[in-house]
Formats: sequence, C-alpha cells, structure tokens
Amino acid sequence: MTPGQPTMHRKERMKTYSELSHFGGLDWAKHHHDICILEPQGQIVERLRFEHSGPGWEKFRQQIQKYPALGIAVETSQGAVVEQLLGSGVTVYPVHPKAAKEYRKRQAPSGTKDDELDSWSLADALRMDGGHWRALRPQDPMIEELRLLCRDEAELIEQRTALVNQLQAALGEYYPAALEAFEDWTVPYTWEFIACFPTPQELAGATVHRRRVFLHTHKLWRPGSADKRLAIFARADQFCGGEAVTRAKSRLALSLVKLLQAVQKQLDEYRVAIEHLFAEHPDHGVFGSLPGVGEKLGPRLLGSIGADRGQYPNAQGLQCVAGSAPVSFKSGQMRRVKIRWHCDRFLRHTVHLWAGCSLKTCTWAAAYYQAKRAAGQSHACALRCLAQRWLKILWKMWQTHTPYDPELHARNQQRHGSWVLQLNPKKT
Repeated sequence: MTPGQPTMHRKERMKTYSELSHFGGLDWAKHHHDICILEPQGQIVERLRFEHSGPGWEKFRQQIQKYPALGIAVETSQGAVVEQLLGSGVTVYPVHPKAAKEYRKRQAPSGTKDDELDSWSLADALRMDGGHWRALRPQDPMIEELRLLCRDEAELIEQRTALVNQLQAALGEYYPAALEAFEDWTVPYTWEFIACFPTPQELAGATVHRRRVFLHTHKLWRPGSADKRLAIFARADQFCGGEAVTRAKSRLALSLVKLLQAVQKQLDEYRVAIEHLFAEHPDHGVFGSLPGVGEKLGPRLLGSIGADRGQYPNAQGLQCVAGSAPVSFKSGQMRRVKIRWHCDRFLRHTVHLWAGCSLKTCTWAAAYYQAKRAAGQSHACALRCLAQRWLKILWKMWQTHTPYDPELHARNQQRHGSWVLQLNPKKT
C-alpha cells in the first residue's frame, strides 16, 4: 500500500462511544496537524504533531495502533483530513466550528489560543459530552463523487456568471448594440456573436446576408424579433465607444468569450458525468420523481442527503441541516423565531430552488405558497415553509425507498385532513 493512502473500505465495525477506550482531538491545518489523546479519566497520554503528507499520516497510523478503540473529534466534516481519519480505523466525531470555539473558551476563559489547546479542548469535549454526538460514517464512494461533482459544477456556474458580468460591463463601454440585441448572455450563441462581430463597426459593415446567416445558424430567426435585431445590427456604429476604447475593450471581450467557451465546455462534461452517476444510483427513482427537480436539482439533493438512512433518523434532522427549520428563542414570556443560518448552505440553496420550481408542476405546492404569501410572508419565507413540507415528504420517501406518487400523496392528505386541501379542494 502506498504510504499515506488510507484503506477506505473498512472491514471492521466502527466503534460506538461506549466502546471507546481513548479520546482524541485533532487540530488540523494546511501543512501539519496536532493531536491530543486522553484516557477516560482525562489524563493526557500522548501528544503528536505530524505533517500533512503521506509519511506524516503513516506516522499517525503507527502511533495510534496502541489505541485500538480511539475516537477523534475534529473541527470539520469533510475533506482530506476526514478521509484520512476514516481510513485509519478511528471513530470520527465532527464538531461545528462555533461549538469548538465555545469548548475552547470553557477550558481557557482568558481567550488564549494555540494548537495544543485546541486539540486538548476537542479531546476533552469528546470525553465529557461525546455520548450525545453522532459519529461520522464513511460515505458511499458513488455518493461522495456525485456530491463533489455537483458542488464543483455549481462553482463553475458561479465563475461563468462572473465572466458574463464582466463581458456585459465591457460591452456597455463600447458596444451597446450587442446588449440591446440580446438579453440572456449566459447562452453560447451570444458569445459566438461577439466572436463573429467583435466591434460595432464590423457588425455595421457586414452584409445583410451575413447577419441573416448568423441568426439562422443559431436558430434565432423569429418573425417578431428577427427584423428588430437586423435593425439594431444596421445602426450598431451610430452609438458606440471611441476608437481607443473600442480597440481595448473589444480585446477584453474576445478574451472573456474564449474563457466562457472553455468554462461551458467543462460544464457540459460535468453534466454528462453527473447524469451518468445519478442514473446508476439505486435512489435515482426516489429523487428523480420529485416534482420540479429537473436534471440538476435531483442529483444535488441525492449528493447532499446521501444514501445512509441512519444519518437522519427523523425528518426534523434533515430539515435543520437543510436550513428550512427555524431557530426558536424562548426566555420567560419572550418567544422569537428566526431563520436558521448555521446549516448546509449548498443543500439549503438546492432545496430553495426546488421549492420554487415545484410551484410550476405541483398544484398543492402552488396553493400552499399562495396561502403563505396571502398571510403576509415574503417570497423567501413562503418558499422556506414550502421546503419544510417538501423535506418531510422527501424524508419519508427516502426512508421507504418509495418514488413520489401524487395520487398517494393526495390520499394521505385526505386521510389526515390536511388543511392544504381547503386551499384548492378541486385539485390535488
């Protein structure tokens, strides 16, 4: 086995908290990590610093062989460090950064901070409070790959959006006619338009036949819009940037077009890989059957929620992680409810989009949303309330491996006397 390469497919059963004989805390960093190991009475039995490298992790695995029932608390739930820990045979307990900060303050109220203190405070927190924590389980490799692909795809989309904004800003300085002719600059034919006609002068000087050919080639010829676009093309040089500005900004626009085309090519490849993985997963039928998920949101939901049914023993846990469940504050006669900010933000964004898309395909969802809006809630708040209901439905489907059935859902609403039926009694 290559040094530093963990064995991810563990054959041994993960130790439960009651079976742990030692408790560790790992303070991770970019180049090195610090670990502190405690015995059940709280005495420090070992401290170790090792490099974040193959030999470093091999040194770590050799050192912990003395502790066959070791649990380790770490201030993250994903990444290379967690992957190495899971592959090393230890039981991993992820700790939220805000919770880790409070545990450190419990041990050092003065506010002092160093790597050894951080690792010790995590180890002691696991020893004292870990009985109520949930250990991190190794993810299904297919789910892990799907999750990473979906999140990387979203980041590439954000980069494309940034490039589109830069392109529109450049065109606004020297090429207003292009912005007038096309509204959506996220579609590739608009980038091809700049590649074919990089300046207003080239567009105005082109023949009418060449302009028509561009519209026909990219299937943009419409009875209403074609003549309007041709008129804009003909007068493109009447209102534009000066000579120096045009030379400089057209160069920038062409550079951005090449970048956009490269990013779009990668996005197309990502989409093929994601759809392939999603189609092969056994839960494809569950997540793909949800109203409004389309080709993008279904894989994102599956990648974020996973296939481990024990991760969310009840719907409320899933709703909290997804950020749809509110946070309540009670003290005496005061009671307040506010939005939950500490959650899986990618999952929250995915669920928010899904709730919005479901309005177009699901009658009861649209009626529920309209009722919340009529009650004075904002668009975002109404979608969060709808997402709360959708996640409860999804959790039950997920637990029972059952695809969404609108008729079955309607019968369940009638059997339980759901108030949603009163909003639109003729349609379900």
